[in-house]
Amino acid sequence: MSENDRTEWRPDVLGEHFEQLTLPLGRDSEGEVVATLVRHRPPWRLRMKPGPASGADVLYVHGWSDYFFNPELAEYWSNAGARFFALDLRKYGRSLRPGQTPGFITDLAEYDADIGAALDAMGHGAPDAVLPASTASTGRPLILLGHSTGGLTLSLWAARHRGRAAALVLNSPWLEFQASRVGREALAPVIGWGAKVTPLAPLPNVDLGFYTRTVAKEQDGEWEYNHEWRPARGFTTHPAWLTAVLAGHATVAARIDVGAPVLTLLSKRSTLQARWDPAMASSDIVLVVDEVAERTLRLGQTGAVTRIDGALHDVFLSRKPVRAAAYAAITQWLCGYAPHRR
Repeated sequence: MSENDRTEWRPDVLGEHFEQLTLPLGRDSEGEVVATLVRHRPPWRLRMKPGPASGADVLYVHGWSDYFFNPELAEYWSNAGARFFALDLRKYGRSLRPGQTPGFITDLAEYDADIGAALDAMGHGAPDAVLPASTASTGRPLILLGHSTGGLTLSLWAARHRGRAAALVLNSPWLEFQASRVGREALAPVIGWGAKVTPLAPLPNVDLGFYTRTVAKEQDGEWEYNHEWRPARGFTTHPAWLTAVLAGHATVAARIDVGAPVLTLLSKRSTLQARWDPAMASSDIVLVVDEVAERTLRLGQTGAVTRIDGALHDVFLSRKPVRAAAYAAITQWLCGYAPHRR
């Protein structure tokens, strides 16, 4: 990596109005570790446009086997008056380097370094003694936006850093194991033993490619993206990684306090089965949404859940009318809970 890569914003793969910044995070046994921050740079006429999120900064974090590739999501937040940033975590997407194990981590708290570096670059470094912790030195409040595992990661981060976030918007956050608490508690000791003995052993792949079928433009979906960064059947999972996720689920189940109002967007229904069904094109085929809805009540004192009829696991990758309903729900929520610039 050149010195310029470390310090300068460069054109991003999403093209016009998007730039990326490489965030060095040191080295591990697989080599140099980086995260990548992406920012949306809309036309000047939109940068000054007032909206329900005027003056705020938004940081988006993706889910498992994923990366940021949704320009429409960035445009929504820019139109709402916010500055939009997205973070490709270490060993995902733009941050994945040759020879690295995609998405591998042994403790979700390790992402504190990725998130911290992103916030520093956004102007949300260590809290100022005068301003509230949820605002930058420029007085801009921080809204965290997380999908699936990213929603779990950001929720745990916010609870460890109470006051840093002014609001959380969670898109189908992976807050509980698909087999429910009982299944998680039964599985955790077995997976934990495997994590100690063979942390990088491949686990059986349960992804049959149905989710990709509902998302990818060349199949039944509407989206174009890099299939090396988001494979059709997901990255290989490993015991040490799953142990980290299960520990996060257990922490949420025991209740945490993110210190900010939370909006959770979920599909109205789940369809989890081993054979293709047309209902999969209009439901969550990854999580049990009823379980997640219950777990969101354990994130703090103020929370709202909106169930979107016809939504996919990633609500913002659903059909256009469904996405419009999701964006409308966020706008309505922001009218009541949007943090304002000081």
